[in-house]
Amino acid sequence: MADLFTPYNFKNLTLRNRIVMPPMCQYSVKSEDGIPNEWHYVHYVSRAVGGTGLIIVEMTAVHPEGRITNQDTGIWGDEHIPAYRRLVDAVHSYGTKIGIQLGHAGRKAQDADPPVAPSAIPFNDSFRMPRVLSTQEIEQLIEAHKQAARRAVEAGFDTVEIHGAHGYLIHQFHSPLTNKREDAYGQDLALFGERVVRAVKEVVPEGMPILMRVSAQEYVDGGYDVEYCLEICKRYRDAGVDIFHVSSGGEGPIGSGGGPKAEPGYQVELAAEIKRQLEVPVIAVGLLDEYQDAQDVILSGKADLVAIGRAMLRDPYWAIHAAKALDGEQKVPKPYERGYRS
Repeated sequence: MADLFTPYNFKNLTLRNRIVMPPMCQYSVKSEDGIPNEWHYVHYVSRAVGGTGLIIVEMTAVHPEGRITNQDTGIWGDEHIPAYRRLVDAVHSYGTKIGIQLGHAGRKAQDADPPVAPSAIPFNDSFRMPRVLSTQEIEQLIEAHKQAARRAVEAGFDTVEIHGAHGYLIHQFHSPLTNKREDAYGQDLALFGERVVRAVKEVVPEGMPILMRVSAQEYVDGGYDVEYCLEICKRYRDAGVDIFHVSSGGEGPIGSGGGPKAEPGYQVELAAEIKRQLEVPVIAVGLLDEYQDAQDVILSGKADLVAIGRAMLRDPYWAIHAAKALDGEQKVPKPYERGYRS
């Protein structure tokens, strides 16, 4: 039976353990050019030193207007590649694999003036009214995802994750609450996301898994449930998604619309349902801060990998500390060995 420290293999991706650092925006590109800087380098490389199996770099914009803020990272131009290559090489040198999450904030782009979206529906009263994307602009954004994936491959990333969750652009297209279009992209709500997946698949190597982050449930009145999301995810799976990274929400606060309270493991059953119904690997996420909670998810078979977010912000060496607490196999970097001797 696999546990938290059992290596994981899928296609050409081999991880030393089942621990994932999920994407978490740093809002730290002071130059506003989208290029990751020394903060990002130290931030990610320290988690590789700390024993994480897979790091997924924060939501990285495929278009300048797709940033949540102007201080977010981007990969919309070839000039971004060298900084990511430097980061990837350093993470690899410590035995960790690294992916990148490609995304577009859509109507939740706070600094875009105006933001763009499938339909003219603002996120809330404090956000700008979005401009409706034309069909031609949608085609251009599909191509932007494709070119961003190409750059990620050139930078040496081990996997690419497509952001289809948390109320951002792909989520906005596949949610009935936010897509009121009358063209093909409104008549078929999965079409935009499906075409993004197919475009990304065209440029990644055959052995590179494609991940997708999805919100399996919306926490607003009238929002979709996991059964609806399963039908959307079937389309994404058939288009080329290999592993689903299962989250929830993004269209309203946790706990609204009949949603659950935010407590340890509150999203695990959603991941388990997608794994069972679609017969695909999944990453579970959601306040799995305690070592045993994360261990139990893997031991139960409800997920193949677990993402440790806020806890890893507090502790870059979460994976090493989990191994010490749970008697797992985890190599401490030689320069730090004396700190772990009893």
